[in-house]
Amino acid sequence: MSTSVKARQAGGAEGSAGLAEPSEEEIAHLDAWWRANNYLTVGQIYLQGNPLLREPLRPEHIKPRLLGHWGTSPGLSLIYAHVSRLIRMTGQQAIYLAGPGHGGPALVAAGYLEGTYSEIYPEVSQDEAGMLRLFRQFSSPGGIPSHVSVTTPGSIHEGGELGYVLVHAFGAVMDNPDLLAVAVVGDGEAETAPLEGSWKGVSFLNPARDGAVLPILHLNGAKIAGPTVLARKDPAEVRALLEGHGYEILEVEGADLPGMHYRFAAVLAQAWARIRAIQQAARGGEWDGSRPRWPLIVLRSPKGWTGPEEVDGIKVTGTWRSHQVPLSGVRDNPDHLAILEQWLRSYRPQELFDDTGAPAASVRGLTPDGQLRMSASPHANGGLLTEDLDLPDFRDYAVDVPAPAQLRAESTRRLGEMLRDVYSSNPDRFRLFCPDETNSNRLGAVFEVSDRAFMEAVTPDDVAIGRDGRVMEVLSEHNCHGWLEGYTLTGRHGMFATYEAFAMVSASQTVQHGKWLQEATRLPWRAKVPSLNVLLTSTAWRNDHNGFSHQGPGLIQVVLTQRGDIARVYLPPDANCLLSVADHCLRSRSYINLIVIDKQPQLQWLTMDEAIEHSARGAGIWEWAGTDDGTTDPDIVLACAGDVVTMETVAAAQILRERLPGMRVRVVNVVDLMTLPRPKDHPHGMSSTMFTELFTDTVDVVFAFHGYPGAIHQLVHGRPDADRFRVRGFVEEGTTTTPFDMTVRNRASRYHLVMDAINNARRLPRGATELLAWCEQKLAEHAAYVVEHLEDMPDVRDWSLGDWAKRG
Repeated sequence: MSTSVKARQAGGAEGSAGLAEPSEEEIAHLDAWWRANNYLTVGQIYLQGNPLLREPLRPEHIKPRLLGHWGTSPGLSLIYAHVSRLIRMTGQQAIYLAGPGHGGPALVAAGYLEGTYSEIYPEVSQDEAGMLRLFRQFSSPGGIPSHVSVTTPGSIHEGGELGYVLVHAFGAVMDNPDLLAVAVVGDGEAETAPLEGSWKGVSFLNPARDGAVLPILHLNGAKIAGPTVLARKDPAEVRALLEGHGYEILEVEGADLPGMHYRFAAVLAQAWARIRAIQQAARGGEWDGSRPRWPLIVLRSPKGWTGPEEVDGIKVTGTWRSHQVPLSGVRDNPDHLAILEQWLRSYRPQELFDDTGAPAASVRGLTPDGQLRMSASPHANGGLLTEDLDLPDFRDYAVDVPAPAQLRAESTRRLGEMLRDVYSSNPDRFRLFCPDETNSNRLGAVFEVSDRAFMEAVTPDDVAIGRDGRVMEVLSEHNCHGWLEGYTLTGRHGMFATYEAFAMVSASQTVQHGKWLQEATRLPWRAKVPSLNVLLTSTAWRNDHNGFSHQGPGLIQVVLTQRGDIARVYLPPDANCLLSVADHCLRSRSYINLIVIDKQPQLQWLTMDEAIEHSARGAGIWEWAGTDDGTTDPDIVLACAGDVVTMETVAAAQILRERLPGMRVRVVNVVDLMTLPRPKDHPHGMSSTMFTELFTDTVDVVFAFHGYPGAIHQLVHGRPDADRFRVRGFVEEGTTTTPFDMTVRNRASRYHLVMDAINNARRLPRGATELLAWCEQKLAEHAAYVVEHLEDMPDVRDWSLGDWAKRG
């Protein structure tokens, strides 16, 4: 009986149309590549010498610190080998996303076997010396991390923080019709909340316009110290769960060889044929518009497959004990050293590598060519594919501002009009991602040119929803953020807009993406990608109807902690500044751009020309708001960053102008928060000369800030006499209340700022004591008024510079 017939009897199947069942020769190539990858994976974990086992293994050949994750790696390698064959046979463009990111050595080994690794890192050559370097660098000082990190060719997904593999994969294929994203979901990862929510990606994927995601749920039974939920469930329950999300479930299981190769090849061929049929029908006019049932593979294989079955009489393979390093005492335990040598030699390295140490022809037999290699795909180095946006002139959306603080407008509505036209001009490389809040955030103009993407049933009551939509709304910050990450890392542009407080739901994703961008800047072969643009509205200061749960500016603090060559935080005070800042952000590369501005009607301050100049400088003196003539230092500097606190600051300056006319007050507004640090601390940091021009070196500064006060103290550290900065900001005081009451509760109201100015001014004219008493009286009036009338006092609610002046 032939090997092929035996394999079929063990559960194999004829290959699907377009991808024939592998021949015995192809199976030999697949198995050789898999064994070579497993060998290199084990070598990276254990060896610092004797890479090809040309002599008996000795303790000095073993690394002093054994780090890495073996358990998931054989499964990852098996999938990689078979997808590579699919690519070679069909020409399909594909990228590989490893959800079990700690399977890093398997993906590093794959890039090495494909030759890409040596092309990028010539010192890690395809010979014995290069293999030794490959081994020694893994999870070592001066080397590479244990994850599928940014240093790994072909990766856009690290996976060290579990839960994001599917959202990155779906983002990667949006508006990318020729790409297949193979997304391996670990069964431990499948227990995370972000992953549980991300199966819904098929409800938004359009087969006519988008590429395809092939999820492979890799159930190997265990996580770091115990069983996984899905691996212990009845397979029928797992199937029902995934079918409920809309997938066609294909299953493959086992550990027998070569039978497992035949079975996995058959299932992969079936999945690929199904994907191609869906796409061809949608692109050939034979699609009825209903959501396709995309394939999903469930792969069940033993954890630590091909590793030591037992160690010290305790079962290892197929258990949680194989998760990391199955043999830990190799240097000191001769029995363990012997087991490791037997393990390594079981892969028959003498068949896999030639006399020089290069991969043998049997290993290279099914490797795709050139950029079709998954480790060399330009889609995984998206800056290579990035095209600039065709942006409209943002000046065309300007608010006419005849004088400061005379009219109110919804600033984000103007941005929505601009984004509408960005959509129209860039039908294949721009998307807005928003958790069901596009209209709420006043960005609804985009619906004039695009519906919301939705592949589920649509009813007559639905508005701007359909299969051809490209506005991405799903009530999941994780999905929106992750889709945008995948979208930008493969070379397209976008914006994530959400309520400020709920940006903290996905804050860890922001951090992880920032770390990716930071490390990418160190790698000359990583081309810069479009920036991750985050717009926060419904801010802490104006979530008066939702209350304390919706009041939190924490993402500012999160972004500030990231490295200066990545982090950008903008607090435009009005619509024209917002438009100028947004245009800059959409043109930028490899930054995290955080823009914070409220969606409610707000006073407008600057003409478009003024806004452009002010935003470009990042900060400036508003001469018209203060009483500082510039001939000498002021008595106090009132500074502000953020829309609501800017209004309170200018109102405070107006009070001082009218009630203490002899007091010299300077008003400074900051748009780009990163101008405050020293230039050596952030590339946007203003010069010491400019800092002195704005804030002086000695005068006290009362700084009204949108976020937590500590952020400003952090940013001005090292500036002249930094202790003179007195910061008012959000101090976790909030409730369901009026807009002005939020500033009062957080002691950042105009009256508090006036009192701070008096208490810290260099020189006080007559009347200061009376003004302090007047401010306390106004705060008492406010407290009584809001309870009785359920709204702010008219002189606060309707305040503008002109009205205040008339009141006297």
